[in-house]
Amino acid sequence: MTPPAKITGLYRYPVKGLSPEPLTNVGLGVGEMLPADRRYAIENGPSGFDPAAPAWLPKAHFLMLMRDEWLAALHTHFQDANHTLTIRRNGEILAEGDLETAEGRAAIERFFAAAYAGEIKGPPKILASAGHRFSDVARKVVSIINLGSLQAIEDMIGQPVHPLRFRANLYVEGWPAWHELELLGQTLAIGDTRLKVVKRITRCAAINVDPETAARDLAIPQALQRRLGHADCGIYAEVIHGGEIALGDAIAVEQPELL
Repeated sequence: MTPPAKITGLYRYPVKGLSPEPLTNVGLGVGEMLPADRRYAIENGPSGFDPAAPAWLPKAHFLMLMRDEWLAALHTHFQDANHTLTIRRNGEILAEGDLETAEGRAAIERFFAAAYAGEIKGPPKILASAGHRFSDVARKVVSIINLGSLQAIEDMIGQPVHPLRFRANLYVEGWPAWHELELLGQTLAIGDTRLKVVKRITRCAAINVDPETAARDLAIPQALQRRLGHADCGIYAEVIHGGEIALGDAIAVEQPELL
């Protein structure tokens, strides 16, 4: 029997690799990610991405925390109303631009090209295509982290671990450690919304980067591999019945109907 649990964190990441944005509530559509989640990516040298025929590409083609930990020092905000991305560091605005206009994208691209010329592989370019999302996996998913598993990792390595290292959409409190890994194929109910668990998340070196200091200061996947024999933490789920979800909502494993 799965114990009761609730949503204690809700986040989107409008630009892949850049800042999380906290939400209090959000509407989920069938087969979709959170609105604007991973809507844009920053190409790190030519990738072959074609906006007219968008196809999934591995994250190595983009700026990403797994390799580019310096991204965590940038604090970004995306305004849905005017598609404007603002990049700050230590409170100072470094760049700003409407990501739906050539001029706005160029302003952001110039910033990365000038400020991080020695860190990037090629010309940075803002990528987007209507309806496309730059997920780490080749499907539109919602990522979920069990805070019980996070506590187990803290006990394992003997120090605090910031939850946002995991860049999840939903953070869930109330499940025992690693319970989420047992939910593959099951349906999660959040009010009228339903999400089907489709994949365990295998963690990469991105979670070794502290989201507050931008320091690569831990070795969490290696610790998981040593202690558990795998580097999985968290799950991906697909929305199979849409609806509104919010902080504090109960999240339950739906029991299959008996025939």
